[in-house]
Amino acid sequence: MMYGDPQQQQPPHQQHPQPPPQQYQHHPQVGEFPRGPPQQQQQPPPPPMMRQPSASSTNMGGAPPEYHHHPLAPPPHRPYDVHGDSFAAKRIRKVGQRRAVDYSSTVVRYMQIRMWQRDSRSRKVLQPTPAAGIDMLPTVAFSDNPSTSFAAKFVHTSLNKNRCSINRVLWTPTGRRLITGSQSGEFTLWNGQSFNFEMILQAHDQAIRSMVWSYNENWMVTGDDVAALRYWQNNMNNVKANKFAHKESVRDLSFCRTDLKFCSCSDDTTVKVWDFARCQEERSLSGHGWDVKSVDWHPTKSLLVSGGKDNLVKLWDAKAGKELSSFHGHKNTVLCVKWNQNGNWVLTASKDQIIKLYDIRAMKELESFRGHRKDVTALAWHPFHEEYFVSGSFDGSIFHWLVGHETPQLEIPNAHDNSVWDLAWHPIGYILCSGSNDHTTKFWCRNRPGDSARDKFNVGHSQGYGEQNPTLAGSMPGNFPGPEHPTTPGPFASGLTRSEETFQVLVLQCH
Repeated sequence: MMYGDPQQQQPPHQQHPQPPPQQYQHHPQVGEFPRGPPQQQQQPPPPPMMRQPSASSTNMGGAPPEYHHHPLAPPPHRPYDVHGDSFAAKRIRKVGQRRAVDYSSTVVRYMQIRMWQRDSRSRKVLQPTPAAGIDMLPTVAFSDNPSTSFAAKFVHTSLNKNRCSINRVLWTPTGRRLITGSQSGEFTLWNGQSFNFEMILQAHDQAIRSMVWSYNENWMVTGDDVAALRYWQNNMNNVKANKFAHKESVRDLSFCRTDLKFCSCSDDTTVKVWDFARCQEERSLSGHGWDVKSVDWHPTKSLLVSGGKDNLVKLWDAKAGKELSSFHGHKNTVLCVKWNQNGNWVLTASKDQIIKLYDIRAMKELESFRGHRKDVTALAWHPFHEEYFVSGSFDGSIFHWLVGHETPQLEIPNAHDNSVWDLAWHPIGYILCSGSNDHTTKFWCRNRPGDSARDKFNVGHSQGYGEQNPTLAGSMPGNFPGPEHPTTPGPFASGLTRSEETFQVLVLQCH
């Protein structure tokens, strides 16, 4: 016996008589239509039952049946139409766990142990095993050893739906988000730990060419292909725009230490100094004979450095508006110039595939770095290790360098499928971000103790993993050999002195 609504049930003496067993009568249920000739009996139909129509019940004509539901009963499901296309547009997505890099545990541990540590001699040496992962510290804790901060481990690739070249990448001052400036003039914000998409914003009408944060971390200035400058707040609110800052594309921007001034360079052969509060030009520095591709303001002084298509690197006095000196070391267009945080070194990259380091105290070239096979398009100093920097090339490769070593310490030859346009370090220095002409933004982090090179960027696209390819077993990319890892943390390996083992451990941390 099926029960309907309790409020609609009748007492036993008022129930309708049941038909005899030999006479079969079919009463139409909810969601069904009467079958056969109409019934002759005049008795009223039974109360509606709480029954959902089956998948085979259809409405071929007439008004749709009325459904009476119990107040607490769930609504009926719509019949599934096998020929319908309501589910056809849904794309089956690959299920996988998104990688995340969380630096908070290393920072907390560093704050705990620095209370009793005297100096680097009191620091615990990391063993090259996975069990030593809990002893990792942020990069600032290893200021005497830059090899612990080599960010060569691939983490994630971020790709916009609107696929176009990523011209600029810039971390927010807090490091919680990454902002990318694209060829379409859009800002895209990515999460700094899980690397997922957060927001997209049409910032400029044309391609974004330059982006920089002020030192007080409250303002961002951007420039585009149509010579426009825009001011942005932390919440990505555009508060001011100068649409005629230059005559051609604004290639680079840089703030002075006090944030009262900033400078810009353009393809119109000029370098300009601006008053930030009024957004008005104060000085226009002319001296380059062709497009100016990069400019950088000294960390502490009123001194500018610029590089251009005339193969020259020039030093300027921002106050007087005069040219001070020129370096003639490059044989092709200078694409990038960067001051070191110590204020004594200037790093320059050129289309001649050479990176040069100049010391302004002696006004001479200090070192040349050779290794790239195509134009060197991007440079980035590490925020804590003053002798460590990375470079990107037109062929998509990323090299890691140390001042004092002419050859790269680490090479990632196929980091991108096309030219690398920009590189940016996380403010804490544990993640490197790269933007490329292959429409992708990639994130790279430090290896954990005991990690092996197990991704295509470390062993090359055409080769397998070291465990699978005997020719790669026991070797690592870069300048250092990769000895076998001990299985568990323990005493020093036999046959090695303490200094050799210590060097071995530090080498393993960078891979």
